Amino acid sequence: MQPLIVTEAINYIKELFACNSDGHGADHTMRVFRSAMTLASEYDECDTETVALAALLHDADDYKLFSTENNANARRFLSERHIDPEKIERICSIINSVSFSKNRGKKPASLEAEIVQDADRLDAIGAIGIARTFAYGGKHGRDLSASVDHFHEKLLLLKNEMNTEAARSIAAQRHAFMVGFLEELAKETEY
Repeated sequence: MQPLIVTEAINYIKELFACNSDGHGADHTMRVFRSAMTLASEYDECDTETVALAALLHDADDYKLFSTENNANARRFLSERHIDPEKIERICSIINSVSFSKNRGKKPASLEAEIVQDADRLDAIGAIGIARTFAYGGKHGRDLSASVDHFHEKLLLLKNEMNTEAARSIAAQRHAFMVGFLEELAKETEY
């Protein structure tokens, strides 16, 4: 049984991303949430409610999807539910640590942030990462070659960027799958 606020966050995300089809929709968020909760279960000291809310709200203000500032959507959701301002800041700090492009080379400041960052990055690799890459590319006018470039610019780097041991193990398997896919694609397309 999950806390009411987690259920409300799930409903909020499903509404917020109702029309998204580029790989950043509610289905992505729910995979990140489930992955984060699995990773969090490995650590007794982890604040699982904070992980749950940060995972669910991690894309609520993504610059690729919304023109909000300072995590406005996430803050509004949390404030309307009378979450303690200090906890809102912790959740927003975790959300801000997720983006690959904005956090390259930076270590997350807390275990909770490490977990949410790992969960989001795990959803960018493996079979689901391949599917999301081409869904995003197609929606945004990227040709096949540009989508393949994305693997080399970001996705193939993620295996070595994981924070937790459990995420590193999953990432190794997903990375190997992507490498095999790219090798086959190269044979078939001569990229």
